[in-house]
Amino acid sequence: MTDPLTPTEFAASVPVSRETMARLDALAALLVRWTQRINLVSKSTLPDLWRRHILDSAQLVSHIPSDAHRLADLGSGGGFPGLVLAAMTDLDIHLIESDGRKCAFLREAARTMGKAVTIHNTRIESAPGIDADIVTARALAPLGQLLTYARPILRQDGKCLFLKGTTLQTELTDAKKIWHIDSTQHRSLSDPSSWILRVGAFHRVESDQFQP
Repeated sequence: MTDPLTPTEFAASVPVSRETMARLDALAALLVRWTQRINLVSKSTLPDLWRRHILDSAQLVSHIPSDAHRLADLGSGGGFPGLVLAAMTDLDIHLIESDGRKCAFLREAARTMGKAVTIHNTRIESAPGIDADIVTARALAPLGQLLTYARPILRQDGKCLFLKGTTLQTELTDAKKIWHIDSTQHRSLSDPSSWILRVGAFHRVESDQFQP
């Protein structure tokens, strides 16, 4: 069994400023406290919080285009990956979460980290037009459903970054029955059996025009 990743080891593998590490430390401490009261993440993952949640989220930074401005995180829950990306970048971050208690955590975590984010306490289907350059999601829904969620939130040439586990190939097979998908796969840094799926253009099978 792999030993838990420490904050020092995280900082060595993902070089960040001391200010960013302070934000991530604050997020980790708050998550541990709040998870005793509400189900933000599985309590069994807390001993390896820095690998299972923070590194898992932080690895997306290198896949975000340099000209991206606005990012929407679907089903933000405990803030992964949205709050980690807020801590590490200057993007205009929008967190979409339907659970009011989780939104309270997201607001408190953003305040504690000193980062301004926009929190939408609503179902994804009811989210306002965000016109995001990037849409992210983690442990939320199968790929086909994620693309249905993402399409009205993305700008025309936007990209999706989805954190996926061992079911990725099955999800791709199922999603391609509904969607034409331009995508690339990258091995996860946090778990060799998991993946980052980067989706570019996608459109429904019955449509003749590529559109996000």
